[in-house]
Amino acid sequence: MNMLLTTSRVAIAAGVLALAGLSAAAFAQRDPAYAAAREAKQVGEQPDGYLGVVSGGPAVQALVRDINIKRKAAYTASAQASGATVEQFAFTSGCNLVAKVGQGEMYRTPAGQWKENTGTPELDARCK
Repeated sequence: MNMLLTTSRVAIAAGVLALAGLSAAAFAQRDPAYAAAREAKQVGEQPDGYLGVVSGGPAVQALVRDINIKRKAAYTASAQASGATVEQFAFTSGCNLVAKVGQGEMYRTPAGQWKENTGTPELDARCK
């Protein structure tokens, strides 16, 4: 498969992924435990498309694990439908999710550091 076709499929599928990712994110946001962990800066978005634990014990870790299982399922379904890989979908979703991190919320920088969003989050150079 040539690079242009692969890139086109990923770009087209990114729209589907955005809907799937937003659905997973919307579901998570309805969860009061997620909202509390987010507000307490215990969780944050990562460039790989998955939620990460900034701080917190077993309850926060279990919450993040559950959300990430749902995200991976959405990424897998979208990837299968488009012919892209799960990793490509997860990364594209990570770009979108980090870009949409709200002021005062946490995200992981491309260098791997947790940072509070004070304006515009730092995105991976590969994000378009």
